[in-house]
Amino acid sequence: MADPQASHLETIGQIRTRLKQVIRGKDEVIGLLLNAVLANGHVLLDDVPGVGKTTLAKALALTVRADFKRIQFTSDMMPSDILGSSVFNQQSGEFKFYPGPVFANILLGDEINRASPRTQSALLEAMNEHQVSIEGVRYDLPKPFLVIATENPVEYFGTFPLPEAQLDRFAMKFSLGYPDSEEELAMLNDRWQDDPLDRIEPVIDCAGLVEIQKSVRAVTMEQSVQEYARELVAATRNPENGFSLGASPRALLDLARCAQARALLNGREFVTPDDVSFLAVPVLAHRLILNRKSSHAGASAADLIAAVVKKTRVPV
Repeated sequence: MADPQASHLETIGQIRTRLKQVIRGKDEVIGLLLNAVLANGHVLLDDVPGVGKTTLAKALALTVRADFKRIQFTSDMMPSDILGSSVFNQQSGEFKFYPGPVFANILLGDEINRASPRTQSALLEAMNEHQVSIEGVRYDLPKPFLVIATENPVEYFGTFPLPEAQLDRFAMKFSLGYPDSEEELAMLNDRWQDDPLDRIEPVIDCAGLVEIQKSVRAVTMEQSVQEYARELVAATRNPENGFSLGASPRALLDLARCAQARALLNGREFVTPDDVSFLAVPVLAHRLILNRKSSHAGASAADLIAAVVKKTRVPV
């Protein structure tokens, strides 16, 4: 009988290869994205325009044969532009619901911080419960459901900072960054005559991806490693470590699930402390608020999390 884990690893490897053909020189970023996808968690990409955020999301959707929708957020966008709305049919005398772009497997929210807080809040239920409630009726979203949102960290005019409640619903936040000179030249040659996205062939379908996501939950996490993850999260609630708002219990759940996914990506059936510490910054940093002393000192949440990891006892 074939080993399911070996089959999953082969599939994941094929997905990784296809993504690397489109996004050059960003192996760690691709690894983090796959980590979040397998953990069934949403991703926030924080980076300057033009580095490949949208391309990465499209490539992922093509690789897993997912229903892909894109929303370009603007300040005048309404919640119904995301969720959908009911329209009265004069012939039948009834209202008919027309679903919005949120009804997709992979939803790309471009420049999400340009939308008003009211519109941003339309995604809260969808991201947390994989459902939406419209006019008193509940609609389940398709499986899998993944939000990949982008924001521009250097433009503030006409933007609305994401509230903590929404940031807490993103399993990970990370940046792509600029490619190095060699990879940038390779990218130029890749796109000289056509688009690498046009050459992507699917590896699996959505049902297959859901099966791999289910297998992540079978990865074991010993009590000592669970306690280590909890200690890291609890340390962010200690004002002495430089935070005024610490990580939530949801953050601990995301950290544990992402650690399980990383173990699977590395061909293991168990989580190690290294899985937890490696993911501490991308999973926790965006959820935290620094206190006044840390802010005035020019510290970042990532720096403070790294300091917490360094001084937290690692189980043996």
